[in-house]
Amino acid sequence: MGNARDIQLDALRAIAVTMVMYSHFFAAGGSSFWGHIGVRLFFVLSGFLITRLLLEARSAAEFETGPALRSFYIRRALRIFPPYFAVLGFVWLVDLEQSRGSLLWHALYLSNFWYALRNDWNPWVLCHFWSLSIEEQFYLAWPLVVLLAPRRRFEQICIGVIALSLAYRFYWPVTATPALARDLLPPASMDALATGALLACWRSRGAALPHWMQLSWPAFAAAFLVIEWFVPAPADPMLEWAHWLVRQVLPLVPLMVIVAACSRGLGGTIGKLLDLPPLLGLGRISYGVYLYHPILLSLAVKSQPWIPLNVSEQGPGRFLVAGAATIVAASISWVVFERPLNSLKRHFPYVARAHAAQAGRGGWLPRAAGGSPDGRTPSLDLQRTDARR
Repeated sequence: MGNARDIQLDALRAIAVTMVMYSHFFAAGGSSFWGHIGVRLFFVLSGFLITRLLLEARSAAEFETGPALRSFYIRRALRIFPPYFAVLGFVWLVDLEQSRGSLLWHALYLSNFWYALRNDWNPWVLCHFWSLSIEEQFYLAWPLVVLLAPRRRFEQICIGVIALSLAYRFYWPVTATPALARDLLPPASMDALATGALLACWRSRGAALPHWMQLSWPAFAAAFLVIEWFVPAPADPMLEWAHWLVRQVLPLVPLMVIVAACSRGLGGTIGKLLDLPPLLGLGRISYGVYLYHPILLSLAVKSQPWIPLNVSEQGPGRFLVAGAATIVAASISWVVFERPLNSLKRHFPYVARAHAAQAGRGGWLPRAAGGSPDGRTPSLDLQRTDARR
């Protein structure tokens, strides 16, 4: 079980996946930038949690790179693959939205390249897989960086990845016409993932957020909200590119601050709201909610003749029916399918159990003396915080 204060990260997952469902079920046109912000929040969370787990494993006295890497990939496979390929199997079986032609791309976690190369969101029912492909591509490379790069250089590597991702965004004026590739190719999301990793790096050495970040994040958030709510996207391609760029970049610091605060544990009224059981429950099943929600929407639309509410168009009826169906499906999936498989991760600790209690004790995460009864320290087997990603 992870640190109790990390529980609020489940609340952040719930908020993020609700933003995605709002975008796909309620927002006009079936899309909203708030859904994109929800995905960006997931990326920051993933970068933070995965990097923190690996840094803590590396700080163990008896750490070995090979076993740690093997355990990482096995644990990721146990968490991610079964429901993911179950969805692909279902889509193949019923050929939902004529999706069979693209299934190989999705099975290879190349969904983002499929949609970017075609510059088209078909098949829509699997378009949300682009972000899961980004994460899988991140998981392939990033553990090697965290576990093999010189520790003293790791913070510089994170900052370098963020800088390269930001530089990538300035490529688009050269293309004249923006395309889906600007959002879907890996560099477009590496800034959010590396931002979370940078936060984990600071945590590992007990450093607080930089003073400028603590002071400036409200200004970044306010500027983003003003642009999002009051500045419509310009028709001119160059101005539209600039509008897109600032909407991508401005939320990074606020998202980082929010993840940092919730990982420490917020108190007061906000903390009590984040600790509400329904919110935490939704966060726990958020991976399933994200996976299944377009599938359930497609099935709901096909079932419109038997549904009294209007699910054929964006709006409250669609949000209520498709959202409720998604949560029910994700809950069943978690209890019957995902949680039992997830429990197998205990057989693949990052550090050998006999040595886990010797893990380095730096950072902001308190550890119980002696670890758990089976010899694992909570920080090296974060079943809760590692649950979604």
